[in-house]
Amino acid sequence: MNTERENIAVIRELAERYNNRCYFEKDPVVFPRHFYSLMQEGRATLKDVEIAAVIAAHLAWGRRDMIVRDISRAMDEMGWKPLEYVMKGNYRDEDKSLHRTIKWSEFAKICLNLKRFYEREESLEVLTPNEMRVKIYGQKSDLNCANKKIHMLRRWMVRDDGIVDLGVWKRIKPCELIIPLDTHVHNSAVRMGITERKSADIKTALEITKFLLKCFPSDPCKGDFALFAYSVRMREEAEEKNKKKNCK
Repeated sequence: MNTERENIAVIRELAERYNNRCYFEKDPVVFPRHFYSLMQEGRATLKDVEIAAVIAAHLAWGRRDMIVRDISRAMDEMGWKPLEYVMKGNYRDEDKSLHRTIKWSEFAKICLNLKRFYEREESLEVLTPNEMRVKIYGQKSDLNCANKKIHMLRRWMVRDDGIVDLGVWKRIKPCELIIPLDTHVHNSAVRMGITERKSADIKTALEITKFLLKCFPSDPCKGDFALFAYSVRMREEAEEKNKKKNCK
C-alpha cells in the first residue's frame, strides 16, 4: 500500500494524463457537450444542456458502448430537441426497456418532472443532490445514498477547465463537489488505502473527496479521472500477470 505522499503523486499524475477529451469521445458526457456547443452558437439553451445531462447520467451504468447507444435512442426520441420535447408533454411511455432495467415509462416520468420544474424555475443548479434525486429522478429521499449519477452530472456542469467538463453552472464552486462514487472509484480508493469503508455510501464518497482535496484543493473531482484510470491500470496489470502465469 502506498504512503499518502505517494498516493497524492499518483493521483496528480493520472489526473493530468486522463483529464483529456480523447478518452471521452464515447462517453455519456458527449451528449450534454453536444448541446453546450449548440448553446455557444445560439442554437440551444442551458435547459437543453441540463436535460441531456439528466438523461445521460441516468442511463450511465454498464458498458460504455451500450450506454452511448441507448442515450442516443433517447435523444432520437426527443428529436435532438430536449427542451422542446419535455415542454410539449407527449412522452414515450411504454413498459419496454430503454436501457437495461430502465424502461421508457421511467424516462417519461423524468421528462414530466423536468417539465413541472421548468414551469417554475430556470435552472437545475438551484437543487441540492437530494432534491434532484426526489424532484427530477422521482426517487425517495435518501441522505445516506452516494447518488453517483447526480454527482457525476454536477461534475459535468460545474468543473470549468475547458477540457472534458462543461462549466455552465457558476453558483456552485468546484471545491464544493463530491466525487461520483462508482465501483471503479471505490475499488481504487480501497486499494490505495484512501478509505477502508466497504459501503459505497455518501460517507465513503465524502471521505474520498476529503483526500482528493489534498491533491487538488480547489477541484477535488479532478481526481475522478485518476481513480478511474487507476482501476484500469490495476486490471491491465492483473491481466498481464495472468498471461505470464499461463505461459509458464
